[in-house]
Amino acid sequence: MIVAPQHYAAPRNESVPHTDDDRQHLVESLPEASPDTPLLAELRQDTQRRIELSGLRLPRPAATRVMTVANQKGGVGKTTTTVNLAAALAEAGMRVLVVDSDPQGNASTALGVEHRAGVPSIYEILVDGMPMAETVQECPDVPGLSCVPATLELSGAEIELVSMVARESRLRKSIDRFLTEQETAGNRFDYVLVDCPPSLGLLTVNAFVAGREVLIPIQCEYYALEGLSQLLKTVQLIQSHLNPGLHVSTILLTMYDSRTNLARQVADDVREHFADITLRTTVPRSVRISEAPSYAQTVMTYDPSSSGALAYLEAAKEIAERGAHFPVPAEPELHTDDEQQEKQ
Repeated sequence: MIVAPQHYAAPRNESVPHTDDDRQHLVESLPEASPDTPLLAELRQDTQRRIELSGLRLPRPAATRVMTVANQKGGVGKTTTTVNLAAALAEAGMRVLVVDSDPQGNASTALGVEHRAGVPSIYEILVDGMPMAETVQECPDVPGLSCVPATLELSGAEIELVSMVARESRLRKSIDRFLTEQETAGNRFDYVLVDCPPSLGLLTVNAFVAGREVLIPIQCEYYALEGLSQLLKTVQLIQSHLNPGLHVSTILLTMYDSRTNLARQVADDVREHFADITLRTTVPRSVRISEAPSYAQTVMTYDPSSSGALAYLEAAKEIAERGAHFPVPAEPELHTDDEQQEKQ
């Protein structure tokens, strides 16, 4: 089911500017706005963003970046962020794999992959030890984007995993084996994004152990800050006991409404305390982002010119450019709970 990688990002139409000079010329040709024309100013800004992001090409990371997208609080845009960032990265030329570890299977729905009962999925990987290569499906709308789906069977995996050996690292071992096979075959993935359920169970622990980085979407509301502190404590526990190499690399502010003082205050607080890892880009509240999954699409294909699609392209650009400067980390030794108990 896996195809050899190609670096896509062909323009959507022939009018897309191909060089920086072309883009600059188009930006300069836009009508000037003034304080008396706020609507024109907004239109000009969005048009300028579209021009600057058209035909976007991103630098490949030195090694595959495995990012766990997590937040213990529900409804913060975690799955939405996972699928749209993945689509944005793929459209900009990256080869991306989404691992859906949420029993609801919403990421699988948004990417348009089959995830009915009986379809090889992450359940078979975790419980039966099925090779990941047998579960990977290609996203039909975005070349270069693949997905390991989640089915309803995954809801029972928490109980079945309890009695298994090395239950916390089963996903990590499967992903590592798959990535090694792909790289050996010359088909290296650039990014793996793991979508988590909004709870701290064995599925989420497996996702944290599998990841090297944590990406945290934060809704711009007050309760989101409380959830952030709880999540950081969880990451510290995983670092101490199971995955020493895990670190929080990225915070993305979602559902941002610039018209409210609360959203601005939350954004300012997060940037003040986590300046180095908070992206400049904020994802706005957007009807188009919410509508896209009902058509089994991401907003990147559903409405590529919308403010939401542009925001995720900008976020993908920031993530890729930051990662291009990181050295390839040494792989630390993993520990299981059984090993920890033996040492004690």
